[in-house]
Amino acid sequence: MFESLKKKFTGTIGKLSDKITEEEELEASEAKSSEKIGESKNLNETDNLGSSDDTVEKVLETENESETKSGFMGFLRGKPKTSEQDKDTSSLSSETESKSETSENIVDVENTEASEDESEKSGIFSFVRHKTISDKDIDDILFELEMALLEGDVAMEVAEKIITSVRHDLVGRKIKRRNDVADFTREALKKAIENILDIESKDINVLLEEAKKTGEPLKIMFVGINGTGKTTTIAKISTYYIEKGYTPVIAASDTFRAGAIEQISHHADKLGVKIIKHKKGADPAAVAFDAVEHAKAKGKELVLVDTAGRMQTNVNLMDEMKKIKRVIKPDLIIYVGDALTGNDSVEQAQKFNDAVGIDGIILTKADADAKGGAALSIGYVIQKPILFLGTGQSYSDIMEFKPEWMVEQIIG
Repeated sequence: MFESLKKKFTGTIGKLSDKITEEEELEASEAKSSEKIGESKNLNETDNLGSSDDTVEKVLETENESETKSGFMGFLRGKPKTSEQDKDTSSLSSETESKSETSENIVDVENTEASEDESEKSGIFSFVRHKTISDKDIDDILFELEMALLEGDVAMEVAEKIITSVRHDLVGRKIKRRNDVADFTREALKKAIENILDIESKDINVLLEEAKKTGEPLKIMFVGINGTGKTTTIAKISTYYIEKGYTPVIAASDTFRAGAIEQISHHADKLGVKIIKHKKGADPAAVAFDAVEHAKAKGKELVLVDTAGRMQTNVNLMDEMKKIKRVIKPDLIIYVGDALTGNDSVEQAQKFNDAVGIDGIILTKADADAKGGAALSIGYVIQKPILFLGTGQSYSDIMEFKPEWMVEQIIG
């Protein structure tokens, strides 16, 4: 289910992770090259320092030899050399100290340069270890994702909302480990999808219990166009709540087609559910009213009203639905849409919402919906929750929709 969406989102996680990791490795390689250059520079400077030390030693040796010779010849000549020797010795000592200071200065300069090199290298590797995600890193891949979502029947405003949310959560994040990009992207996508699906919903179970306390049945009116599986969905909902201990009654208010009355009667008979029906062409609102009165008289908790499948552009049939709504004042109006029709289902739901105001959505054929565009888009576009998904042909093939379940389906 929703394999296409899952593939798109998983592919985005992989692409972003690969791209940013490759850039990080390139930066690490460049930093390593800089380190080698720095080491070579340090080695050359150390060699030069060694040559300076040798020069100082040679100067000292030469001066010592000169001093020895001068003293010996002075002895032979019998002249006192005390003051001159002291002077020479003082001069030599001064020169030696000067040379020593020169050597120390060279070492100090070298130590300073080495310290600066270490600081520079530390800065480079810090950048590599803490790379910051930028717009440039993710622009191309997020654009690809947006195009893929649109191709997968995701509504444009939903696709834009997801991309904006993911961009906001990723740009500026610092990467410390290779897996960080994938983790950050997965969480950003999850958050975006959760926000799309996070729509306030009415809990039918709670409404049933509240209605039971008042003695009034819970009235649910189903709308939608022909071919979406609306009649079968009513039979599935009947089964779902029978298993929970409730007793439903069905109103065959689609009097526009004789075949519709026969179809809903067939399902009701198989399930053992009471059906209220009139002849073809009867007033749909009158059928719905009689079903509500029957439920009250028999203490049944749930009235399920079938309506004529109609195109959302058919004004006369839309007016009939409005009349049913005025007469029975349903607690919930549920739009039944075909998940396989994608954006068409979203547009149809919007039209029905404008006409009668819907409270929730049931998507049929969700088990065959590989794209998942309608399931992701429809609730957000009209700001109404998905309540159930049809997942097969049997009466038990229906499930309550949970946003966290869908997030796990497409992100994991």
